[in-house]
Amino acid sequence: MKKILCAILAIALVLSLAACGGGNKKAELKGLGDDILPRLEIKSDVTVPTDFKIGMICLHDENSTYDKNFIDGLKTVQKAMGLSEDQVIIVTGIGEDNSCYDTAVDLAKKGCKIVFADSFGHGDFMLKAAKEYPDVQFCHATGTASKQAGVANFHNAFASIYEGRYLAGIVAGMKLNEMIKDGKIKAEEAIIGYVGAFTYAEVVSGLTSFFLGARSICPTATMKVRYTGSWYDPDQEQEAANALIEKDNCALISQHADSLGAPTACEVAGVPNVSYNGSTYEAGKTTFLVSSAINWAPYFQYIIESVVKGEAFDTDWCGDIESNSVVLSGLNLDVIAEGTEDKLKEAIAGFKAGTLHVFDISTFSSDKIVDGQYLADVDGDYTGETNVIHDGYFDESNAEDFRSAPYFDINIDGITYLNTKF
Repeated sequence: MKKILCAILAIALVLSLAACGGGNKKAELKGLGDDILPRLEIKSDVTVPTDFKIGMICLHDENSTYDKNFIDGLKTVQKAMGLSEDQVIIVTGIGEDNSCYDTAVDLAKKGCKIVFADSFGHGDFMLKAAKEYPDVQFCHATGTASKQAGVANFHNAFASIYEGRYLAGIVAGMKLNEMIKDGKIKAEEAIIGYVGAFTYAEVVSGLTSFFLGARSICPTATMKVRYTGSWYDPDQEQEAANALIEKDNCALISQHADSLGAPTACEVAGVPNVSYNGSTYEAGKTTFLVSSAINWAPYFQYIIESVVKGEAFDTDWCGDIESNSVVLSGLNLDVIAEGTEDKLKEAIAGFKAGTLHVFDISTFSSDKIVDGQYLADVDGDYTGETNVIHDGYFDESNAEDFRSAPYFDINIDGITYLNTKF
């Protein structure tokens, strides 16, 4: 906590000095542009009964960018579909332990027709509750067990966020090129620092797709990764970012961790930052570039409408750019490199046309890929059993053939993991 307070004071000092140093001249700041992939308005013609309830179990609270993203998504749908405050029950601070099961059961007893949980470790406890309450739909984000479980009222969901990460990487690559051009760094110093939570496939998939997006623009880019061993730890995330900047000579920082620790460190150090799960512009107006996120509102609408209409819905669901499930915040027009928006639009068009694939195996190398094949752990037993490479690319988060939750866990050349104990 002391580190955070010091960082806040440092930010205030930096901004104060910047304001004073300008004399009578005031720089004209442009601020944030419009969202590149905006969250679209929710429209529904389904009338929800007044006794219908949905419950949500969150690992943390709105101080976590990850949990806040889910909460905001559900509140958006609540408003659009006319649900009252009594019809939406959000429970925060529920660990990946038996307290999740207890909370899920409590929500079912309170009359919730749908119980949703937002963290990977909630899965086993949600499945246990689902078996005991067959008339309630239990939906679990980021999980892997629904297809194998064979329990009709237990569901998993995710989105092709690796595409959003790749787009955010393009923004980073453009910035690195600008820094090289301006003489701020040499080409070989285009080192990206990444603060990761755990060594799970979800994190590896995200950081790798971000790196590939950056390297598609800045071919000399490399990456160094430090893990914290926690989804949400402001102090550790700030310390990891500081180490990447000060010890590892990283010129730009991104993250798969849920606090403002890394963005705060970047703002103090004056290092460009790409965040996740929502814009951190207010915490880093001179360093924030862009943020990618999963928009959960389309999924919440989908499951609520399905249950209200008495219709079956996907056991395993994966949203994408077309379904408005992958979003990209507005660009910080005061920090991004010139031409960034055009590059993003070009890549988005490629994704929509199916001509651009994040994990095109011709764009990276790894000794894990043999004869153009890789056996991934799709069924969740931690043993690779399914070849997920076809047509020259690793087919990530394919819910129809494989599963929605990421299974890309390959270490590729150009990325150095500085600690992997988590």
